[in-house]
Amino acid sequence: MRENRLYTEQPLRIGECIELEPRPAKHAAQVLRLGAGESLTLFNGDGRDYRAEIETRTRGQVAVRLLDVSEPEPAPALAITLALGISRGERMDLAIQKAVELGVSGIQPLFSTRTLVRLSGERLAKRAQHWQGVVIAACEQSGRRRLPAMATPVTLEAWLGQAPTGGILLHHAADKTLTELPPPQQHISLLIGPEGGLTPEEREQAQARAFTPVRLGPRVLRTETAPLAAIAAMQTLWGDFRAL
Repeated sequence: MRENRLYTEQPLRIGECIELEPRPAKHAAQVLRLGAGESLTLFNGDGRDYRAEIETRTRGQVAVRLLDVSEPEPAPALAITLALGISRGERMDLAIQKAVELGVSGIQPLFSTRTLVRLSGERLAKRAQHWQGVVIAACEQSGRRRLPAMATPVTLEAWLGQAPTGGILLHHAADKTLTELPPPQQHISLLIGPEGGLTPEEREQAQARAFTPVRLGPRVLRTETAPLAAIAAMQTLWGDFRAL
């Protein structure tokens, strides 16, 4: 039976009864159609799942009692930060959703020379809020108990200026493959451009910050496909997909 998991921003303590915020309350009542006496799992990003039972459900309001708590989610074998050029519409949503399911620890949206999406002010704030919602929904579905950090969108140049040196730069014409790289130490950044990729000048800037160009086989992958293939390969070589 599928587990009903919902994210809440509230502190969670065993034995307490809380009223869910509008988003999880609406999802529990109108999407999952849960009623009084039925169970669900809540998480708030502290690394634990909380088993709960619905006490009352009225129109627009759901109150639950917290019954039990899980052990903390283990730390990832490899913390991956995905630095991704902003792409259009559903492409960006898909890349974020699947990257969360595959276990990234952080996502950094980037504006670069070939970024086709122009966002600023209120539009940028709304899009960032939307992406946070994509992260939450992916955690609910995949069973993650900690939310990957969704960073504020910045320019590639600004990010390279403050990000830790070293990382992987995806480029279809690179000489090396992932299997030729030494295993990273605990954390690594993965840099991928938007539609059209990064310019030669931007790749040079990344390499000046010790990013290693890497190719993923003989094919040119779309901007929403490349991060998923790379993350899956990295998790297989060095991360959560390895046999324990």
